[in-house]
Amino acid sequence: MMFCFRLMENYSYNSFMLQLEGLNVPEDSTYPVFFLFFFSYLFIMVVNVGIVVLVFLEKNLHQPMYLLFCNLTLSDILGNSIMVPWLMVDILLPPSKRLISYYECVFQAFTTHMFGTTSHTVLMIMAFDRYVAICNPLRYAAVVTNRMVLKLTASAWGVAFVLVGVLLGLTVQLNRCWSLITNPYCDNASLFKLSCESVFINNVYGLTFTRVLFSASIGTMVLTYTRITVVCLTSRNKSLNSKALKTCSTHLVVYLIMVFNGMSIITLHRFLQYSDHRKLCTVLFHILPGSLNPIIYGMQSAEIKKFFSKLFESKKVLPSSSS
Repeated sequence: MMFCFRLMENYSYNSFMLQLEGLNVPEDSTYPVFFLFFFSYLFIMVVNVGIVVLVFLEKNLHQPMYLLFCNLTLSDILGNSIMVPWLMVDILLPPSKRLISYYECVFQAFTTHMFGTTSHTVLMIMAFDRYVAICNPLRYAAVVTNRMVLKLTASAWGVAFVLVGVLLGLTVQLNRCWSLITNPYCDNASLFKLSCESVFINNVYGLTFTRVLFSASIGTMVLTYTRITVVCLTSRNKSLNSKALKTCSTHLVVYLIMVFNGMSIITLHRFLQYSDHRKLCTVLFHILPGSLNPIIYGMQSAEIKKFFSKLFESKKVLPSSSS
């Protein structure tokens, strides 16, 4: 009876305004959670924007590896700049006032899926870069040219744009009978769950999209890193092995964090009893990579290390100077 009542209460045909369920935060934890998100967001924006500016200004960093890495930082900026501020505002509001227009919700879903998809496609082209650099070092300059970097970048973002565009294009055509988004923010699954029409095509395309993307990215990682491992095992060049271990281990750590989080969200979407766990995973899917990627990749570059050291030193100086 309660379930039926909730459905009737939520019923609204093609409503322009939608309600976000948001995170279930206890009242006494509202401000601690808010400031946790605030400082996480501040850190993500400052560090990622700082790295993009640093790579742009420093001629020493005008190398394919760092230019391709900038795509990952831009993806992290895109993924967090829309979702996290909205989440912070919603935490301070009562559930009944967590409203969002349908078009804002679609845009939020688009940026969310662009972030998730480009995270895969960018890491795939970065794996290709590392493969050429380690397995064919003499041909690296001839293969990975500025033109090739532009082509790889355009393909990573272009493929993501088309795939996500079709995904949401199928969803916006559906009529809506419900208005409650059972998620902290909007995504495609939450949007088509509002429909009272058949979502068979949406499910088929969504599952195909997810499987193709995961298969392509996992396949790329397995092929490139298997080849890199074989080269390192057969090579007696210690400097080559050290370089390969340094660059590839950081790449794999970033990739595994992203895949584990993504798989957790997809799995938990099918178990309604774990909705709170799914909500936590969806938030961490944005915040964790955006916070960890610059630090993990920054360990490879002396220039980026200097940037981080200056950033943290300035933060240490501020409290001492104020005292």
